[in-house]
Amino acid sequence: MAKTGRDKNTKNKAKHLKLITQKKNKKKNDSALRKLRLKSIIQKAKEQKDDI
Repeated sequence: MAKTGRDKNTKNKAKHLKLITQKKNKKKNDSALRKLRLKSIIQKAKEQKDDI
């Protein structure tokens, strides 16, 4: 017999999806910040090398 009332697991799925997207966005932002930091370090190293 089919269950009546609200759908099964929809609340948990929505919450899980929200948490997973937060995790993906955080990872994406962290990797972008890391790339910027590396670029600045490389640029400073090149400037120091050119000055010598």
